Amino acid sequence: MEGEPTLRLRIFNLNCWAIRYLSKRRQQRVRLIGDTLCQEGFDLVLLQEVWSEQDYSELKAKLAGSYPFSHYFRSGVIGSGLCVFSRFPILDTLLYQYSLNGYPYMLQHGDWFCGKSVGLVVMKISGIIFNVYVTHLHAEYCRDKDAYLPHRLVQAWELAQFIRHTSKAADVVLLGGDLNMHPEDVGIRLLRGWTGLQDAFAEAMRFEGCKNGCTLVPDNCFTDKSELLPFPLGIRIDYILYKAISSFTVKCEELKTTTGRAPGTDIPFSDHEAVMATLHIQRQGQPAGATLGTPDPALADVVAEARAEVGAGLRAARQQRYSSGRMAVLALLLLLLQAAAALATLAGLGAEQPFPKLSFCLLAFLALGVLILATGLHLFHTMEVKMLHGTEDQMWMMLRALQERPSEG
Repeated sequence: MEGEPTLRLRIFNLNCWAIRYLSKRRQQRVRLIGDTLCQEGFDLVLLQEVWSEQDYSELKAKLAGSYPFSHYFRSGVIGSGLCVFSRFPILDTLLYQYSLNGYPYMLQHGDWFCGKSVGLVVMKISGIIFNVYVTHLHAEYCRDKDAYLPHRLVQAWELAQFIRHTSKAADVVLLGGDLNMHPEDVGIRLLRGWTGLQDAFAEAMRFEGCKNGCTLVPDNCFTDKSELLPFPLGIRIDYILYKAISSFTVKCEELKTTTGRAPGTDIPFSDHEAVMATLHIQRQGQPAGATLGTPDPALADVVAEARAEVGAGLRAARQQRYSSGRMAVLALLLLLLQAAAALATLAGLGAEQPFPKLSFCLLAFLALGVLILATGLHLFHTMEVKMLHGTEDQMWMMLRALQERPSEG
């Protein structure tokens, strides 16, 4: 009923940029984050890029008094970097690792090794079931020539599907993380349109922080200023999204971002700004049987746009699969020719000339290396083609359903 008390929930979300041996002043910043969280007393803390389990363990020990419940999501070679700290008991957890996450040969970016994922924790607070999701999608790196856009769209699609299919028993859905997408990008529009999630920044009654809610700003001493040249105010890629289901309502009373240096220090928490939301959750009337994510009437256009981008990525992946397969075949033919030459020498043919053992061995090793590398790339791009094709098919089915039943939106 409307007279029932309101639950007030304070949420802290941050990409910590805590890459061991690479991130500047990592240990100092992790300690600073822990000290601040102890002082502020949030209800729920969602962190990304906590790549070191040692950093997580230190945070867990420091925050045990204020946030007695926590979970670290493990995946990939390095890990997902995702963790959650809570004042309330965590009833259940689940991790889903995205099917596509960059390329293993793009070592300078390293996303493929990180096992980008979405983590789910289920909590019950004052009788309300919360599904809380934390995630980190693939970085953009170059907006003009975004080679990872198809992969990020697949991740956004899988994230939306994961939320829809795991939140049916929840009363409230919360999502926090570094989505690496601008608010107007097709991926974020697809995610919000398909799940019905609301943007805390857009819905907040009060806002305090960086202009336009930006979370990657030039004033931060750790950001790469060259990447932000087209965006003098910065960009907003970190989000807190929410959705009430059935008889509950959620309102964002206040949203804040940090604005550079942490209080009392000369450094920020991270190269990203933290996002802090204060939400009010209240039961309203009798359960109406509402479901998550009633489709937006304009969703069909968004899905069509996303499907076109995924289709472009599929064509590029097929071309890369063909190129790597052809290279593997050529390397195999070269090895067969060398084997034939070696057999001819052993049989006594061409014995009047000395056999160039050194150059023959070097060429054989080179051909073998190319064969192994090209075969590996061919297998990887074959899997990429399957994942992109599968996502394209799912989007086509969804698009057809939306077009056939527009009134259900």
